[in-house]
Amino acid sequence: METLTMLLHGFYISIMPINLLACTIGVLIGTLVGVLPGIDTISAIALLLPFSYGMNSTAALIMFAGIYYGSKYGGSTTAILMNVPGEAASVVTCMDGYPMAQKGRGGAALTVAAIGSFIAGTIGVIGLTMFAPPLAQAALSFGPPEYFAIALVGLIVLTKLTGTSLLKSALMALTGIMLGTIGLDSLSGISRFTFGVAELDRGFDLSILAMGIFGIGEILTVMTKPNTQNNVPAVRFRDLYPTSEEGRRSVAPMFRGGVIGFLIGLLPGPAGTISSFTSYALEKRCSKNPAEFGHGAIEGVAGPESANNSAISATMIPLLTLGLPFCGGTAILLSGFMIHGIIPGPALITQQPDLFWGLIASMYIGNLLLLIINLPLVGIFIQLLKTPLNLLMPLVAVLTLTGAYSINNSVFDLMWIIFFGIIGFFLRRTGLEPAPLIIGIVVGPELEQGLIQGLIICDGNIWGIFTRPLSGTILVLGLVFILYHTIRWLSKVNHLREEVSS
Repeated sequence: METLTMLLHGFYISIMPINLLACTIGVLIGTLVGVLPGIDTISAIALLLPFSYGMNSTAALIMFAGIYYGSKYGGSTTAILMNVPGEAASVVTCMDGYPMAQKGRGGAALTVAAIGSFIAGTIGVIGLTMFAPPLAQAALSFGPPEYFAIALVGLIVLTKLTGTSLLKSALMALTGIMLGTIGLDSLSGISRFTFGVAELDRGFDLSILAMGIFGIGEILTVMTKPNTQNNVPAVRFRDLYPTSEEGRRSVAPMFRGGVIGFLIGLLPGPAGTISSFTSYALEKRCSKNPAEFGHGAIEGVAGPESANNSAISATMIPLLTLGLPFCGGTAILLSGFMIHGIIPGPALITQQPDLFWGLIASMYIGNLLLLIINLPLVGIFIQLLKTPLNLLMPLVAVLTLTGAYSINNSVFDLMWIIFFGIIGFFLRRTGLEPAPLIIGIVVGPELEQGLIQGLIICDGNIWGIFTRPLSGTILVLGLVFILYHTIRWLSKVNHLREEVSS
């Protein structure tokens, strides 16, 4: 009953004009980000971080969350109409969405994707409403040693599940941790690794670094690709209606995808992508006509799109209750929290209930807005897809640099954002994933602070952290994770040796 009362209070907060406007702007920008293949979710939030400084913190975070889950709706548009996924999780949608478009059923596929996203997104938000408060309450018993253990194990797990090799991800995470040590030490006040540069005492502003690596880096990457003219099929409004048969076959995959996505979203890693592939495999196994998959099966659109959107809501649970980002999107969201002086974690629900419940309630409203926005504006989105990237990207670059300068009114920041942009460009060219870098920067200070405070509590005895029940259990689970993947790696090496010798 208390949860329902607080949720109703959250709706009261979220329908305030400023918060409702922020939600609308966020989901609209998120949809555009999903539609335009040149910009991803992380880049969009990173670019808008400095523009949120003058905003109310609740409105700003509602807008960022809207961009985060709104982009998953828009990603299906290009996947279905052009066979180009607007974001990574929409890769699966291409398999059956584009064949449907070639058969003249692209409008029906877009409608099923939007409705499935709405249903599954609502399932995910309901799960968030039910599970976040008790999880936050349980996390209140955690102390610095437990947070050190969570941060360490989370860092290990996240670097493994970011989509690239373990070695590359670990290298990027360690680089992020090192960058996070630059500036004044929060505990001792000592200046570290600044080399006498006074501007570095405040460390690297997270928004500057994120805007550079993801924003400018993405712009440079897109601008180096050849400019091609897209042939996007026209979709009339009457083409958006699915047949009764398509509707009947879509219902069960939507709900199955919603459950699968929510469960996978609670695990570290690229939940949207993993849940989409898992849902597709399940629907193919459950289908009476598995041979139709890959040739325009409506279940191949409804299931993965639903799983993708439900997973996004579930990823908010560890962010809000533990303060830990389980994927790149929530890592950049965490930077948005920190920029506004808000530390997500167990105390968030008790110390700032208006923000917590207002954010959750806004996700209900945002899902409804996305359903209303996506279908009528398909024609406009199609016209945006025809905009040459060599015209779009320079405009984004100007907005990025203007926003970066506005943070501290500093030319020094402009130099760093360009530097990190070049770094981000070369990271992409060399196949290194930038997301673990941000995770390292965000989790690194928490790791250091938890270790130091934990050692103080344990009188300087490192083994005291291992002998505490909660922290010891978490660290043992992390060790099991490492051993499991080490054994798998050794077995693969032995298998390759046997193949070579034979």
